[in-house]
Amino acid sequence: MLMRKTTTWLSLVMLSMAASSFAAGGGEIVTSDPTKHFDPKGKMPSKYTIEFQNGMRNTLPFEDKRDFEEAQKGFIAAPDYKQIMAEAGHVAWDMGSYEFLLTDKQYDTIHPSLQRQAVLNMAYGLYEVLPDKIYQVRGYDLANITFIKGDTGWIIFDPLTAKETAAAALKFVNEKLGERPVVAVVYSHSHADHFGGVRGVVDEADVVSGKVKVIAPVGFMDHAVSENVYAGNAMTRRMFYQYGVLLPRSPFGHVDQSIGKNTAAGNLGLIPPNVIVDGDFEDMTVDGVKMVFQNTPGTEAPAEMNTYFPDMKAFWAAENITGTVHNIYTLRGALVRDALKWSKNINDALYHFGTDAEVMFASHSWPRWGNERIQEVMRAQRDIYANLNNEVLHLANQGVTINEIHNLYHPPKSLQNQWSAHSYHGSEEHNSRAVVNRYLGYWDANPATLIPLSPRDSAPLYVEMMGGSENIMKKSRELYEEGKYRHAMEILNKLVFGEPDNQAAKDLLADVYEQIGYQKESPSVRNSFLAGAYELRNGIPQGASPKSSGPDMIRAMTTELWLDFLAIRLDSKKAEGTSFLINLVTPDNGEQFVVELSNATLTNIKGFQTPDADLTITIDRAELEKTMMGAVSFDDQITSGKAKLVGDRSAFDKLKTMLVQFDMGFEILPGTGTKDLTPEIKAFAIEPPAIETITD
Repeated sequence: MLMRKTTTWLSLVMLSMAASSFAAGGGEIVTSDPTKHFDPKGKMPSKYTIEFQNGMRNTLPFEDKRDFEEAQKGFIAAPDYKQIMAEAGHVAWDMGSYEFLLTDKQYDTIHPSLQRQAVLNMAYGLYEVLPDKIYQVRGYDLANITFIKGDTGWIIFDPLTAKETAAAALKFVNEKLGERPVVAVVYSHSHADHFGGVRGVVDEADVVSGKVKVIAPVGFMDHAVSENVYAGNAMTRRMFYQYGVLLPRSPFGHVDQSIGKNTAAGNLGLIPPNVIVDGDFEDMTVDGVKMVFQNTPGTEAPAEMNTYFPDMKAFWAAENITGTVHNIYTLRGALVRDALKWSKNINDALYHFGTDAEVMFASHSWPRWGNERIQEVMRAQRDIYANLNNEVLHLANQGVTINEIHNLYHPPKSLQNQWSAHSYHGSEEHNSRAVVNRYLGYWDANPATLIPLSPRDSAPLYVEMMGGSENIMKKSRELYEEGKYRHAMEILNKLVFGEPDNQAAKDLLADVYEQIGYQKESPSVRNSFLAGAYELRNGIPQGASPKSSGPDMIRAMTTELWLDFLAIRLDSKKAEGTSFLINLVTPDNGEQFVVELSNATLTNIKGFQTPDADLTITIDRAELEKTMMGAVSFDDQITSGKAKLVGDRSAFDKLKTMLVQFDMGFEILPGTGTKDLTPEIKAFAIEPPAIETITD
């Protein structure tokens, strides 16, 4: 049974709130006895799952031990602690919760390849990448934090997710290598596990004054904030599936996050960069260290860059080349990425830098040394992304549809035999479907699937035509006992949607999900099935968690983005028949907007004012931010005179009543019960965006 209090859905809410940042495994860490299932309804691996795992052990290239040698190369020291505490008093990081992976036991509940990756990601402490030049602290967060030794101080690449873990890493480096000031920070890309801990390593005043450089790729600020706002509530709810946020750390639950163990649960901050890299390739010398930046937008992140150190023959691959094939489509939800563009950017790096580099290191995983090894890994990852794109389109052009491609696409054997081409963060199944979706969309061109019934409407028809629940349950049990889990899933899913209160059906479907999850190499897919099983058996968990302050993300959110999200929150039924024009002015930054309600739709345009406005609202952007954070209501701003209204106030009052607050506890699987899991906020405050504290 559970050894510590279960992390709650409110923790997940806090994870994604710009004002309160928590992450997978944040708050109260969930652990369990690794010899027993944490769920009373949980099942051990079936004989078919055990046979599958044994088959993988016998066919995968486990004789190739180079990754293990590289993951340990350059080890200097590990700290004498396994936990890092958050300023709010809870555990921000707990490496010790995964120590069951270090027992040399083969777990039949974990795909052997995934278990291998999970062990590799147990690296913990300070490592030397290049003598007296480049160092990394690994195992303090989902990402690595890298320290480059300049003439006078440290240049830090990617300061982790949380202030607390980044500060602990800097302190540990200074203790072991001698104290040096931080003279520069480089954000390799716009995901929060690569910038969120910046306040743990530098003071914002030093950045503003120019004493410390903060360097980022073009478009960084826009994408760091905006990428996941519009569908943030849905994305955050789906995080439990992809990232297994509430799964205990156990051989039966969460074992790894593919590019690291997990994400730290502390204060997420953001200091805007004061140096922007906007060229395709750009040279820069910082504190005596020569660097060549390569912008790679639209690869792993919308804004991302690699870096080459010509004097050291060292190549920093950001998150474009790590120890895994990444997500082309991230299951929690995000825009589909371009696998071909990703491949081409790796190829550019290979021909610009890879032919000379003697060490390649990145923001996740472990370095590779020697030019031959570096080129091998770069080519493997270049080719797997290109093969994914090209082979999927090859099949699509022969009529294979989005609903078939995942059963047909397989990389060539030569790539299957290279660990660096294995899909841990992504999966061949969902990435292949993503390529079809990118080029052809979700429709398979069958008119019957163009405007399908909703599952809750179609399922009763299927249940009736299959002879009722007893027939379905009987056949599903037979399929389960035969190890035909996906066949059982097909019909049980119809029954559960047709009869949401049928707990026996939900329990059997959970058993099916669990065996499928055990067999998956990708943690994203494994977690999704195991999390689905968890909810089918237990419903949606709820509770409370500690909070921590982190207003930087809301400060960085543009006024236009805030207005766009208000438009998404508008209840069009309440707005029907109402229209108004509002001028919004923020004098301290010189912005102007026209906000218009018409046809039950809220729109805005920047840089205009209309003489026909029903109402003009004037408020400084600095004061508006307090309202966006929920610290002060708009009404209080009006009362205090910080916001001035001229014209018909009824437009403002009507808008306030039309805004819906999204709740995190919506039901995904039928019969698991919706829950009120999101704290009430003031009408014009920002609801939780799905800030990428976990890299996608």
